[in-house]
Order: sequence, then C-alpha cells, then structure tokens
Amino acid sequence: METLADLDRTDRKILRVLQTDGRITNTDLSEKVGLSPTATAERMKRLIRGGFIEAFSATLAPHKVDRGLLVFVEIKLDRTSPEMFDAFKRAVERTEDILECHMVAGGFDYLIKSRVADMVAYRKFLADVVLAFPGVRETHTYAVMEEIKDTHVLPV
Repeated sequence: METLADLDRTDRKILRVLQTDGRITNTDLSEKVGLSPTATAERMKRLIRGGFIEAFSATLAPHKVDRGLLVFVEIKLDRTSPEMFDAFKRAVERTEDILECHMVAGGFDYLIKSRVADMVAYRKFLADVVLAFPGVRETHTYAVMEEIKDTHVLPV
C-alpha cells in the first residue's frame, strides 16, 4: 500500500491543486504541474486507485440551503459496551443532519458536528434525534458564533 512517503513532488502538487479546485480540467492541471495531459491523467488514475483521492464533490453554501447554524454536540453514553457502540453508530449513520461523528478519548464518548437552520431547528434535532439515540445519558452543545477556519485541505 502506497503512503505519502511514496509520492513525488508532482503527485503532491496534483493533490494540492485538486483539493482547492476539484473541477480543474486535466489540461489546466497538466499545465500547473508541468506534465503532459496524458501523463497527468495517468497519475490521477493512480492516485485514485491508490486511495489518495477518495471522492470529488461540491461544497455548498450552508446559509443558501437553510443550514446556517453550525453546532457541535458532546455525547456521553450511559454505558460503554460493544453492543452500545454498534447501536449508536447505526443510529448516527441513518441521520442526515449529522455531518460528522467521532468517537473520542476523554471526558465524553462522541463528538457530533451538525448544521441546522437555526436554534429552533437545533432544539428539535436535539430532542427528537440526539436524545433518542441509544444510550445517550448526557449532552453538551456548542453553537458556533463565528467560523474562524473551515477547510478540508490537507497538507501534502
């Protein structure tokens, strides 16, 4: 399995460019990285096959799609067991309002990232969805007042 250490400067440059402009044409990408379009296309295919590029997508403007409020929710379960973790995971995976969910080490079990329309919508999401998840004992909510940095770009 290839790792970042196996990539040369050109592969890394392709990854950097694609992270900021996933819609770039192969011709424009080849000009930016200094290769022929054919060689660039072959490298892209190899990077996709190697798992370095997982997907291409569009980033939507949250306020335009009625998801202007960003919230993070700490979740503490009433008990931790493999069965509880599995049940919680299945419930989260079925919930489209949850953008990210991470099992964490520390003072709580999971950290959820969600976007909703406003505080009224969040209250409904908390009451109808989050508190109905299996094993939820306690939650702490952090509503984002200002997004300082929001990026998906990884340093390569």
